[in-house]
Amino acid sequence: MNATTTRGSLLAAFACVLVGGSFTANSLLGDYPYAGGQFLRYALACLLLIPLARAGAAARLRALTARQWARLALLAAVGMVGFNLAVLAAERTAEPAVPGVLVGCAPVVVAVVVPLMDGRRPRRTVLYGASLVAVGAFTVQGWGRTDAAGLAWSVGALAGEVGFAVLAVPVLRPLGPRLLSATVCGVAALESAAAGLLLDGTAWLRRPDPTETAALLWQAAIVTVIGFVCWYMGMQRIGAERATLLSGLIPVAAACTAPLVGTGSYGPAQAVGSALVGAGVALGSGALKRAPRSRPARSRHLPGVPGAAGVPDGHEGASPLAREQR
Repeated sequence: MNATTTRGSLLAAFACVLVGGSFTANSLLGDYPYAGGQFLRYALACLLLIPLARAGAAARLRALTARQWARLALLAAVGMVGFNLAVLAAERTAEPAVPGVLVGCAPVVVAVVVPLMDGRRPRRTVLYGASLVAVGAFTVQGWGRTDAAGLAWSVGALAGEVGFAVLAVPVLRPLGPRLLSATVCGVAALESAAAGLLLDGTAWLRRPDPTETAALLWQAAIVTVIGFVCWYMGMQRIGAERATLLSGLIPVAAACTAPLVGTGSYGPAQAVGSALVGAGVALGSGALKRAPRSRPARSRHLPGVPGAAGVPDGHEGASPLAREQR
């Protein structure tokens, strides 16, 4: 793995750990109106992200086409508001492990969908690694009680997790990680407000108590602002396929943090599942692949002639990817 891949993997992994911790924070918001909580979370995150957007943000937003704006609206509706709604609805009739296991299958789906969208075959190592990550997520979560509605909502949560990665790919390059995060948070806040007014009327928003305030601040400032930016920065470096492999860390982080608030335990099954997730990530990301040995170039050294040893001047040790990024 080169420096770019390593940095991207660490950023995506850190983001997934933060998201996994947010499941523990969600347990503290069970009595707060769903749409109102989403509105406060994403509205505050948008306000915090706007100063982080680089110069020229307004011009880049104006340059977006109607199709790109529609994609952003779909990304916010499916990957953010819809995902959280699906998880909440699933847990009404199913144990939390059920949506957790389905979401853990997201790396397998992305490993197939993204290559097909690009007109190429899925890479075997990524597909094998994604399958191992899914097995690890299943081992961590287990399989709980559910009914048809709980299973259907869990599949919806899986679709939301996949959409959060796949739908962002075409708009990540023109906007960048910071502006993309700020924009989708603003759109998600508007969508949450609209959903709250339609579903709950005037009861969609109320003043949170101190515990709910702390949970909402954690989700907005840490999980959304830092987590989203790190996720999209990582995806920008290693691609959606490899980045989604690291979403297997979400149930692992949730299992590790659950004992802190008394909502779960971490035992042998969670330890084995965590090891499987780590092995799947290492396999799919290429960390286990040996780098090919490079043979020294044979060339005559001409005294006084720069770069005569077979390496052009100014490119010593630089890879094609590094030169392209300069």
